[in-house]
Amino acid sequence: MEPEEILAAIDKLELSEKILLVEDIWDRIAKANSTLPMSEWQKAKLDKRYSDYQQSKHELKDWQTVHQSIRSEIK
Repeated sequence: MEPEEILAAIDKLELSEKILLVEDIWDRIAKANSTLPMSEWQKAKLDKRYSDYQQSKHELKDWQTVHQSIRSEIK
């Protein structure tokens, strides 16, 4: 099936069917790529952040506080 045919078929779906299709596609991508490659600098950055977290060098905040802070910054 050509991409144009696939898109035409998708256009015919109801919104709820499109959403389910996207979820199914995303699940398949996630399953096929369960271990994405990571560069050395990314690994080093994550390792440093995790180490800092373990040593309590970062103040942890709950989601509501973070969300409220972001919303107040963009107003």
